[in-house]
Amino acid sequence: MSVQQAEPEGPWSLEYATPPDRPGPRNRARRGWPQTRDELTDMLTPLLVDPDAASAAEALQRRLAAMDPPVRHHSIHLIVSGLPLENEARARALARCLVRTGRSVQSVCVGLALLIRLGEPQDVPNLETLGLLRDLVRPVIHTLDTIDRRTAALIHLRNRAGKPELGRLRGALDAGDDADVRERLVALPRTIGPEDARRAAEAAELVRLLELDEAVAGPSGRAGAPHVRAPELVAQAAWLLFQMTCVRDSSPEILSYREAVRAYESLARGAARHLAPTLDHYALLLSAAQELSSGAGVLHDWGGPGRREAVVSELLAVLDRPAWRTAVDREGVPGSVRRRTEWARRARRQLARGPAGPVEGLRIEVAERDPLEPGTVEARIVADGRPLVPAVFGRGAVHSPEWLLDSGRLRATEEPREVELAEAYCSEGCCGALYVTIRRVGGEVVWSDWRCPPPPPSALHVREIPELRFDAAAYDAEIRRAENDHTWTWPARKAARLIVAGLRDRPELLTRWGVELSWAGTAFNDMDQTVLSLRYAGEDGSATYFMWRIQEDGTLPEDRAADALRRLASEDPRTYGA
Repeated sequence: MSVQQAEPEGPWSLEYATPPDRPGPRNRARRGWPQTRDELTDMLTPLLVDPDAASAAEALQRRLAAMDPPVRHHSIHLIVSGLPLENEARARALARCLVRTGRSVQSVCVGLALLIRLGEPQDVPNLETLGLLRDLVRPVIHTLDTIDRRTAALIHLRNRAGKPELGRLRGALDAGDDADVRERLVALPRTIGPEDARRAAEAAELVRLLELDEAVAGPSGRAGAPHVRAPELVAQAAWLLFQMTCVRDSSPEILSYREAVRAYESLARGAARHLAPTLDHYALLLSAAQELSSGAGVLHDWGGPGRREAVVSELLAVLDRPAWRTAVDREGVPGSVRRRTEWARRARRQLARGPAGPVEGLRIEVAERDPLEPGTVEARIVADGRPLVPAVFGRGAVHSPEWLLDSGRLRATEEPREVELAEAYCSEGCCGALYVTIRRVGGEVVWSDWRCPPPPPSALHVREIPELRFDAAAYDAEIRRAENDHTWTWPARKAARLIVAGLRDRPELLTRWGVELSWAGTAFNDMDQTVLSLRYAGEDGSATYFMWRIQEDGTLPEDRAADALRRLASEDPRTYGA
């Protein structure tokens, strides 16, 4: 029977959930993670060294079938990834036997998990076939990511039925027409998510397309005639890289993009040759420079000192051309354009002051994302030249400067203090958070006793993080500098910070009304609006949240903050908060 015939419910894609006729696990007894781990480990360990792969596979399938409820793919992957492989050849033979003859999702997933560690190019055809089965799409993609990243990306695109533009790109790729691939890649809308952006770049071989244009143009950019859509391809490359750096609802996909270094280098060269000085292009190149100065992109293997710094310098050299400066010097423009140009000027000034290369010790870089795609404002922590949070956590953005700097949380005293540096993009209750204990020991500041486990019974990997030591005098100077550097902020955000500072000095302004401050900042969809979230606890134990919104009106942030504090002193915020 063909693979297609094995799918009686018809074609499937990643857009769909589990098949509608499959019973859920609600009425089944739950098995805890430790029990699942121990059972599967005991089951697999002797079979991995069995010289008869066929009999080992048959025994494993019988035992897996007896497990109720069935083990999930994610748990299988985590358990298998930690098993010792004393005989890789026998373990590989077992994996291939399971992949080819497995009769259940669980047994095939054990084979796939083993091939993540042991797979070879000859396994790709079988994996492509398994990728046609709905329950195996994700596991197959995860396995192919370690063997053939482009094939994994092609399977991903094929299974995005809800994104027709990705389907058209896949069709061009299947036809092997570079010109059509280029057209479809350039036509991708800016609504696709970070993983789709990475997979599209991998499947279309973005770097190869960019380098083809460079080869035609020659070193000077004058020889030959590059493709007529070279400027659009360079701009789209900049946007795809920008999207891969988003951490609002996902891990930073840029860390999974193996061609990132070459892509950034091609972008810098292509921008100098092809891009027109528009605000959109300015913002995209600035975002790339920002990422390569303190973001996750720094963590790639840049092959030696100076290579990443050279890319940053090339990008900034383009932005410093007179025509490009004009793109962000306009005044009297509409709201969204004004906010973007103001952000661009602020971010460019920050990059002009800060070093792009490795710096010993601690460095705090406040990074605000392009307001065209609002995201968090991060107080990025760079330790010895490496962005700390994406390196050791990777499941969410660094906390805001208000949380880490305005509060004084990063200050070091002899009394140890535990500080939350980041929270998972979903929530701490789902995928955890990153904590460190900060204390002063003699002439050093020590960051130790890291905590980043997700809450039990999650099976997410717990990473061991080494202790960090910084020179105390240099540490204190950097924290003072970061706490007093407000150049990154804008009027509505500054008003929020001033209100919070006032409430910190005068807590009675809220306690008299029985309310407390939940958070303060600016509206996600309107950066010109200061928002205070106030929590009121009722006598019955219930809680009510009030949102107080203060629109920017052209007055100074200091005046708006003072007016807000005066109003809190005389009026119950529950009467004017929504």
